[in-house]
Amino acid sequence: MSKLHYVSPWLSAALLACSMATASHAAGHPPHRIKAVVDSALQPVIKQYAIPGMSVGLVVGGKPHFLNYGIASKTTRQPVSEDTLFELGSISKTFTATAATYAQLNGRLSLVDKTRTYLPSLNNHPFGDVKLLSLGTHTTGGLPLQVPDSIRDEQQLMSYFQAWQPSCAQGTCRTYANPGIGTLGLITAKATGMDFVTLMEHHLFPALGLKNSYIRVSEAKLPLYAQGYTTTDEPVRMATAVLSSEAYGIKSSATDLTRFMQANMQQVKIDQKLQQAITDTHTGYFQAGGMIQGLIWEQYPMPVSLDALQRGNAADMIYNATPVTAIEPPQAPRTDVWINKTGGTRGFGSYIAFIPQKQLGIVILANRSYPNAARIDAAYRILSALVED
Repeated sequence: MSKLHYVSPWLSAALLACSMATASHAAGHPPHRIKAVVDSALQPVIKQYAIPGMSVGLVVGGKPHFLNYGIASKTTRQPVSEDTLFELGSISKTFTATAATYAQLNGRLSLVDKTRTYLPSLNNHPFGDVKLLSLGTHTTGGLPLQVPDSIRDEQQLMSYFQAWQPSCAQGTCRTYANPGIGTLGLITAKATGMDFVTLMEHHLFPALGLKNSYIRVSEAKLPLYAQGYTTTDEPVRMATAVLSSEAYGIKSSATDLTRFMQANMQQVKIDQKLQQAITDTHTGYFQAGGMIQGLIWEQYPMPVSLDALQRGNAADMIYNATPVTAIEPPQAPRTDVWINKTGGTRGFGSYIAFIPQKQLGIVILANRSYPNAARIDAAYRILSALVED
């Protein structure tokens, strides 16, 4: 298949993608009720963690709503809006996973392939035997959380992988790892015949109908880019590094991320094959405690307790190896689940969670990093108050 033949589905999807629906009245939950629920849950969090600005996207009864708090920058005092750009951190991984499943549907790669198929320098090395699926489910056999700082280019990365030795058998333990999903993004871009930034900014984002999402924010869009702040109040934005674009590099708005969430609940019109690719990322591959690991997405059968969500998103799940059990055959995508992903950089904190069966979900974007537990507690309170049986 030529590059031209591969690119055309992305372009057709872009033509089919409809514009974001405007916020509207949801049956049983008028706007003032939604605002009261969100204010009650998030204003104490904003105060406790001195968060300068926050943008919230909600889908209630299948309809989007937006609420904004505070400022995008302490210097400019620009108010946050639903178009303000925030660093998504690891929520970016869900887009990388979508690009991979779409490439699979278009015959460019297969998740059961091994990395050596696309990275021949890994022949005769343990990392060459790692399946692409393992890269996207954190089950390679023991990668670190971050690419080592000493690695500055792809050649050095390949040398690192050539020397890598697993600490557990592939598919038996989960180690949350940027190098894994980052490599899946690298391979996906190679398989499609383009670089990763081009793949995302000129193909995937337009195909999804996203108009305000970037890996490299242009000079013209910088006024929309919120200033991030560390826990000690230092202004900061993420620096680029090897595999940063693929693992945690997207900057987006509440408007766009809410649309992506709606696409994950099949609420917006996009190309049918791209819709299938999104749904495929919800396939359950491994059981890790009470959490089902999909392709990056993490999900919990409903009803789910706040305690279960907190355990599944705790630091222990990020920094330590967790035993997993393969789900055989893989679990078909379900709608009766809470699907979520946290994300963060030094100066930003984000969370997305949705329940397809209830057509209900939330996006929370903030320009300060703050604990996952606080994000999840607030989201759980909001969605529990707005769920309609």
